[in-house]
Amino acid sequence: MSDNEFPLVQFMRDGLDPVDELGRIRAEHPVFPMEIPGDQTVYLVTRWEDVRAVLGDHERFSNDFAGVIGLGSNQEDPGGLGFRDPPEHTRLRKFLTPEFTMRRLRRMEPRIEAMVEEALDRIEAKGAESMPVDLFEEFALPIPSLVVCELLGVPYDERAGFVKISKDRFDFTAGPEASLQAINDAMTYLTELVARERQNPGEGLLGQLLRDHGDELDDRTLASMADGLLTGGHDTSTSMLALGTLWLLQNPEQAAKVREVDGYVNDVVEELLRYMSVVQVAFPRFARDDLELHGVQIKKGELVLCSLIGANRDPALGDDIDAIRPGRDVSHLAFGHGIHRCVGAPLAQMEMRIAFRALLRRFPTLRIEGEVPFRELAIVYGVKELPVAW
Repeated sequence: MSDNEFPLVQFMRDGLDPVDELGRIRAEHPVFPMEIPGDQTVYLVTRWEDVRAVLGDHERFSNDFAGVIGLGSNQEDPGGLGFRDPPEHTRLRKFLTPEFTMRRLRRMEPRIEAMVEEALDRIEAKGAESMPVDLFEEFALPIPSLVVCELLGVPYDERAGFVKISKDRFDFTAGPEASLQAINDAMTYLTELVARERQNPGEGLLGQLLRDHGDELDDRTLASMADGLLTGGHDTSTSMLALGTLWLLQNPEQAAKVREVDGYVNDVVEELLRYMSVVQVAFPRFARDDLELHGVQIKKGELVLCSLIGANRDPALGDDIDAIRPGRDVSHLAFGHGIHRCVGAPLAQMEMRIAFRALLRRFPTLRIEGEVPFRELAIVYGVKELPVAW
């Protein structure tokens, strides 16, 4: 690998594994300076201990992307909790955290189970006509969108359109302009939905937030929070459902245990989250002041990227860390760490537990049929297709 490829190494994979070069960087240069266009230096952090330290230290590292790069008043704020610092981050997160307790999420469990079964019905009907079926398109892609619809309170007759917007914003094959248009469409729709919910709050998260905190949240802020949940919960869950299914079908003894042993899917999901680390790097951090990290000097305002796949595959976590061992006692960083740890993590875990077990029980003879193409140079790693038959 040539020097000019180093800035991309954190986005590269060899199948399900990080490329060997990332392991070499982790072993030899745990805080690795990379030159990017504009004579800027970015520091790639790859070891579990260092990544955890950076993600957990909001005193020395800022997430305020808009503030650091100096967006003007006429430019779009990136939105979402991931690009905000305390006290604004603290203020907004306190509104969301109660909505993601297990007690609240259990109310959604029957609906998620029903949505998964409906998706499996469609797959079964499609397979009766022709095989193979693209499980990415028919299973991994729609379920997260529908779960977000259920969470936010998107009306049933508007969900098909919302699912399309969700899909289009993460479809980069049509070019960046199409993706940006889908992002704008999503924000336009969500802002309109918030305005309607303010007049007549429903039973979803938006309605609940407006009932409890409507005078503290303007429409744009609440729409931005909803968009952040869509961004954080759609592509990531889609990739995990596809990659997790791929691994289970490649390991039929594990698939059988998920299908037959109560509770085993919980251990499998946690280990798959660590192993896959579909979000390859965390939200960027900026040094608040000149500082030192692992003996490397970083100047105020310089960018630090934390490799989640590098940290979660750090040999310091265990000799066989490049293998999947359900039940492994490791605190993974797939959802981040510290005050910015993904607020929707419990929902994503529930979604995967329900979906994997239901899929394997419905189709006990499910198998991969053909080549599985992977994404290239993706912030969120995944597959392009997942052809299956049974």
